[in-house]
Amino acid sequence: MWSNRGIDGEGLSAAEHETLRLLGTGLKDEAIARQLGVSMRTARRRISTLLTRLGAVSRFQAGAETARRGLV
Repeated sequence: MWSNRGIDGEGLSAAEHETLRLLGTGLKDEAIARQLGVSMRTARRRISTLLTRLGAVSRFQAGAETARRGLV
């Protein structure tokens, strides 16, 4: 389930891990949605939620935080 709690490496769903991994590859929202088998709107909502949980204001910052925390 998606929530606004912080990310500490525990409690991430498989979908959250996969979304973070795909973000890290530099894919655009449309490609991420296709890979996840969800609508573009759902993919964007998931990405937005993850950025908020990471405390990131950009995809680049989210990638740096993901790497720093060893999440993927």
